[in-house]
Amino acid sequence: MRKTIWAALITILALAGAARADTYPSRPITIIVPFAAGGPSDAMARVLAERMRASLGQAVVVENVTGAGGSIGVGRAVHSAPDGYTISFGHLGTHVANGAVYRLPYDLVADLEPVVLLPSNPMIVVSKNAVPATSLKELLAWLKSRPAPATAGTAGAGSGSHIAGVYFESVSGIKLQYVPYRGTGPALNDLIAGQIDIIVDQTSNSINQVRAGTIRAYAISDDKRLASAPEIPTADEAGLKGFQMTLWSGLWVPKGTPREIVLRLNVAVVEALGDAAVKKQMENLGLEMPPKDLLTPEALGARQKAEIAKWWPIIKAADIKVD
Repeated sequence: MRKTIWAALITILALAGAARADTYPSRPITIIVPFAAGGPSDAMARVLAERMRASLGQAVVVENVTGAGGSIGVGRAVHSAPDGYTISFGHLGTHVANGAVYRLPYDLVADLEPVVLLPSNPMIVVSKNAVPATSLKELLAWLKSRPAPATAGTAGAGSGSHIAGVYFESVSGIKLQYVPYRGTGPALNDLIAGQIDIIVDQTSNSINQVRAGTIRAYAISDDKRLASAPEIPTADEAGLKGFQMTLWSGLWVPKGTPREIVLRLNVAVVEALGDAAVKKQMENLGLEMPPKDLLTPEALGARQKAEIAKWWPIIKAADIKVD
């Protein structure tokens, strides 16, 4: 009798889940961006959200939940209902590095379902205009000659900009004094104002200010120049061998979200990334579109696990501490 009741209950729950998937979405969807408005993650999420509206037939809104290198915003998404109405936007910092830096009250792999890999961009070494260096070699010489380390803005301990800064230190032999912000958007504002010296930043965050002449760029962490900014050399070309790093992004939903809903969201994002206007906006931000064969939930899941295996030992060896 008890087995019959449990079987009936499981059937009812399965049918209820299928019904929810059939009517999804029936109300607005929220993308939680774990950094401040105006930064690179926020910019990408808003471009996607606007185009996803057309595919999903519902508003897609962006909510900025900042703090602790993005871990607070990710936690908000993890603990949301697994119904497809809350999406976690993140990247190498939030969904890989934070697991090695913070004592998280959730598991970055076990508690999230991957949806889709998003465009990526290399990091770029930028400084305030008052820095007396016009090339990467001159910048490194200036950094090494200082009596005290130069100040470097980050989006918090374990963030992409922090990990990139640590990587930059290890390759170049220089030392930096990190200044954490709630996102690289606010950090960039202070760089422009001359309050900090440098940022090893996402290209998408800094490129427009480089073009405007409000900050100075030295090199990007890729093996080729950006099509949208071919005048900026790669680190290898500028004399710093081995400094290569790409900051990829992605979307996740809480564990237990019905597979049909995950696939519905995946299709909406893939359609958005295929839109000519979206492609142009991403290109203007210095972002590189992922190959079509990597636009599956499985591809994002594999990328996340591979990056955890790669970066966690590096981060732990660097002894990155939470302030």
